[in-house]
Amino acid sequence: MALQPDYRFTTGAPGWGRTATADAAAVDAGLRAYMLRVYNWMASGLLLTGVVALLVATNQGVAEMFFQFAQTRSGRMVPVGYTVLGWVALLSPLAFMLVLSFGINRLSKSTAQALFWAFCACMGASMAGIFFRYTGGSIASTFFVTAGMFAATSAYGYTTGRDLTRMGSFMMMGLIGIILAGLVNMFLQSPVLAFVCSVIGVVVFVGLTAFDTQRIKADYLQFAYAEGTEEAGKRSVMDALTLYLNFINLFQLMLSFMGVRNND
Repeated sequence: MALQPDYRFTTGAPGWGRTATADAAAVDAGLRAYMLRVYNWMASGLLLTGVVALLVATNQGVAEMFFQFAQTRSGRMVPVGYTVLGWVALLSPLAFMLVLSFGINRLSKSTAQALFWAFCACMGASMAGIFFRYTGGSIASTFFVTAGMFAATSAYGYTTGRDLTRMGSFMMMGLIGIILAGLVNMFLQSPVLAFVCSVIGVVVFVGLTAFDTQRIKADYLQFAYAEGTEEAGKRSVMDALTLYLNFINLFQLMLSFMGVRNND
């Protein structure tokens, strides 16, 4: 059996003669189509999350189903805690993610897609509180800044010839570190520690975006998911979920820096 060239960390695939060149062109076309599908799933998920968050935040009756409210000195109602349904919305994405991660091989493509939509909708309900804490203008500007950062780092991960595996491992260790620090800070309530975690978090999720984009590309080139198959459909959903989570976390961290709080 002839050995195939490793395209994973190269920007241009080498070929030997007309057949190899044609094969490389077909792989490149398939890769572009697959990546476009992944980005479309991710963008659709973000849109659903934003729409659900906005609908919850702008409808007081619906908002009271998810949040407990208190009145400020200025007379404005602000969320101060979660209702039972709010806690369900907050914690259910973790359950969806575990099911998708560990059960993807047993799930059908349509089930995986349905779980992805449910995940994004629950994220939207749990994130509705940002519309009460921050001004709409600062939320919008932070979103566009985050989108620019994400696009630039994802493009770097896609085009670079450098193997980002070691960087990805380092970023994962950093992620574990900030999660542990965040848990500790729930008791310490230190603004300095929170600020440091936010700064490190931005670096971590920028790095993970580049790493995950390269990994998605490498996986496609290694396994060459056939267009239109169950496997390709399920993998595109899982890869979109990975990039979606990077974007959401990066957006929330950037909002802690750029967000303008509503006056109480």
